[in-house]
Amino acid sequence: MQDRPSTLLVSILCIGIAILYVPILVLIAYSFNASSLVSVWGGFSTSWYRALLHNDQLLDAAWLSLQIGVVVSTAAVVLGTLAAIALVRFSRFRGRFLLTGMVNAPLVMPEIITGITQLLLFISMLHLLGWPHRGFTTIVIAHVAFCTAYVTITVQSRLKSADRSLEEAAMDLGSGPVRAFVDTTLPIIGPALASSWLLSFTLSLDDLVISSFVSGPGASTLPMVIFSKVKLGVSPDINALASLVICLVGVCVLIAGYLMRRGERQRLLDAQMAER
Repeated sequence: MQDRPSTLLVSILCIGIAILYVPILVLIAYSFNASSLVSVWGGFSTSWYRALLHNDQLLDAAWLSLQIGVVVSTAAVVLGTLAAIALVRFSRFRGRFLLTGMVNAPLVMPEIITGITQLLLFISMLHLLGWPHRGFTTIVIAHVAFCTAYVTITVQSRLKSADRSLEEAAMDLGSGPVRAFVDTTLPIIGPALASSWLLSFTLSLDDLVISSFVSGPGASTLPMVIFSKVKLGVSPDINALASLVICLVGVCVLIAGYLMRRGERQRLLDAQMAER
């Protein structure tokens, strides 16, 4: 006889889900509000979505944030994966303790401290080297710096559980170390890479504090624009834009989950066929 969850546990689960998702549903509902007042329901309308198409400030900020997110998440996955390989595959090398500390530091460092230090660094580099000017480049560098830490931790845990003997078998059959890693270990850590990419993209898209410190004129990200507008009152077109972002992120998560699940099934099928 299976143990049934207690009523208390089910209630706590329902409350937790409601706290997470009810505000999102309310936001999406009010994005179709005909009234310009957030607290007053004026009927169903898609006028704010049409108005959003003519709001160049929000659209430019959203496009900039998407560009930054894609570049940052891709660079962070590459750098974080290399760092994870170094920490897992090479148990002893000079500077390993320092690298471990540098990886873990951004996870516990307050964002405001990170933003101040990045700002001072870029100002010093600009005076000494004449580069970089604050804008797209500085935001990307700053975001890569803290997103790489999350990628390293995620990939490192997955890489530790990967079977190293598969690579050794591939090299015995004539593959080089790089080819053996790509053919055997890379598919195994693929779900970790996909989740790390999505996590980095979300962190970059969501960041406000660090971006505010390192951005320059004409390089306002979406959170910065939304924050500046919300201080003057919530605008319905912001609700429409936030709903579109939620839908976009949700679709990406569903696609990534499907690909990860299909890859896991394929890996288990290949393992079963190899045992026969």
